[in-house]
Amino acid sequence: MSDLPAASFGDRLVDAFDRYGQLCVGIDPHPYLLERWGLGDDAAGLRRFGLRVVEAAAGTAGIVKPQVAFFERHGSAGFAALESILHAAREAGLLVIADAKRGDLGTSVEAYGQAWFSEGSPLEVDALTLTAYMGLGSIEAPMALAVKRGKGVFVLAATSNSEAYSLQTARISSGSHAGQTVASSIVTGVGEWNTSGGSGTALADAPLRGVGSIGLVLGATVDFTEFELDLDAIAASPASPVLAPGFGHQGARFGDLARLYGPAAPVTVVSASRSILEAGPDGIAEAIRVQAAEVFECRA
Repeated sequence: MSDLPAASFGDRLVDAFDRYGQLCVGIDPHPYLLERWGLGDDAAGLRRFGLRVVEAAAGTAGIVKPQVAFFERHGSAGFAALESILHAAREAGLLVIADAKRGDLGTSVEAYGQAWFSEGSPLEVDALTLTAYMGLGSIEAPMALAVKRGKGVFVLAATSNSEAYSLQTARISSGSHAGQTVASSIVTGVGEWNTSGGSGTALADAPLRGVGSIGLVLGATVDFTEFELDLDAIAASPASPVLAPGFGHQGARFGDLARLYGPAAPVTVVSASRSILEAGPDGIAEAIRVQAAEVFECRA
């Protein structure tokens, strides 16, 4: 009997898309937003902020994405606030992507996977962002645990910050991905993972699902041609889901979803944070409703 979960993260992501569309609401308690919301820049303020976002998103959007750094800066009290928000989001039936950008190797990165993917963990989420600077193989343990537990991973591949451009467009000099850009090699490696489950061969004990559980972070303000990314390969079954920051406040428009992501647009998580959060505690529910509808209308 297979020990694969009955519902993979890819399956649950597709279900969330079908029910609510592709909008992902960021939970980013910037200090200026806390002040604008009339909240203190402390753990109590973070908790009230996050719980209000969850309350406003539930039933309208299917996905939320807490930015872990804003909680971590308040130490253990900040993490306690985050744990309360994660619990509330799970109870509300939301998919939760922790934007933590963890990256390490060996038992250290394995421990990150256990912290965020173990059933009953106070930090349990549905997906986690990871960085593969030490090579995609360095994060094999959390990727494998994610697949086993029905969780997901989004690996940073092409990000919109200017500092990343020279590194992510540099070429791999050796190995099976020689000649590819760093970003393209991550895309290829993630695609191979979704096809093989990390085993190097196609999964034999279950049919391949249409959307994999290992995804990519591809910024919406990036020119993918400069990174030499193959959007057709990303969309090929099993597709690699895409987490797309950069919509709203950072300048990308929902109406450009199909143009930007092409065949991968239907498997793209459209992330918006400040453009929603700036509506304040009284206006956030309406902001989510409006933006969720806009994203739904732009589905390819």
